[in-house]
Amino acid sequence: MRIGELSRATGTSTRSLRYYEDQGLLSSHRRPNGYREYGEEAVRQVAFIQDLYRAGLPSQIIRDILPCTAPTPPAGQCTQLLERVRQIRDELARQEQQIAQRREMLDRYLTGTTTPAGLSSQPHCSVERDCKKNNGLTSSPP
Repeated sequence: MRIGELSRATGTSTRSLRYYEDQGLLSSHRRPNGYREYGEEAVRQVAFIQDLYRAGLPSQIIRDILPCTAPTPPAGQCTQLLERVRQIRDELARQEQQIAQRREMLDRYLTGTTTPAGLSSQPHCSVERDCKKNNGLTSSPP
């Protein structure tokens, strides 16, 4: 199938398909007229590439993963790669935990259950109430 057909079959722009080729993630054969020709497996491969991008993996790791999905994957290489993907997943979990802690802190400020450092001399108040102007967390309207 040609690039336009693959684009329609996958819902992926032709620009993205060309980018995948440039990154070594997808391959095509050139016809005598210069058009790209893709095999039927390209539809599945493009869907997989897009899933891995949505999961936050960079092109380099995706390029390394793709051979491991072949009917006969390379020996040994895939085990190391799987460990690298686990490390990325664990890093995402750590980042999620940090974001949750930051959100909780902001929720406590907004509800008045915690006063920001440096404002402890101010009367205890909720950022949502009138005293927010006194503690400098928000500016007065112009």
